[in-house]
Amino acid sequence: MRTLVLNAGYEPLAVVSFKRALVLVMNEKATVIERIDENPVWGIRGATDRPAVIVLTRYVRVPGARRVPVTRRGVLRRDAHRCAYCGKGATTIDHVLPRSRGGADSWENLVACCLRCNNVKGDRTPQEMAWELRWVPQPPRGTQWTVRGTERSEPSWEPYLSLAA
Repeated sequence: MRTLVLNAGYEPLAVVSFKRALVLVMNEKATVIERIDENPVWGIRGATDRPAVIVLTRYVRVPGARRVPVTRRGVLRRDAHRCAYCGKGATTIDHVLPRSRGGADSWENLVACCLRCNNVKGDRTPQEMAWELRWVPQPPRGTQWTVRGTERSEPSWEPYLSLAA
């Protein structure tokens, strides 16, 4: 079981285990907003509901410019494992402007690519190949990129995650 932690301003901060959430609630550092009624936690003082969503009692500043690090896995996930050139399933990534020509390892220069298109394109630009990108590569946005663990969200979290978006 996992628990969504919200800031005092109801911004999603993190996803933690229900044990960590219980500790925060019992130490009065957080308040339970959503509970999981079935399967309570039994303790000395009786049964306690498992928290699904908690909000911190004190405001914790969220860094304004949370930058998502560029990774191969992240590029494939951002592009839904689809080739930016032909639209088929992608297993590799490609530099739109090749590294040998000064292309950076950035969200704007990397796209998901199938092995065939990657080999055919080689060390050339899409313009030289007369190819068009199916979408403009951009840095990913949204809580599923900045808050760890929300890519597999629980149904009870949806109202709180949509508020942040």
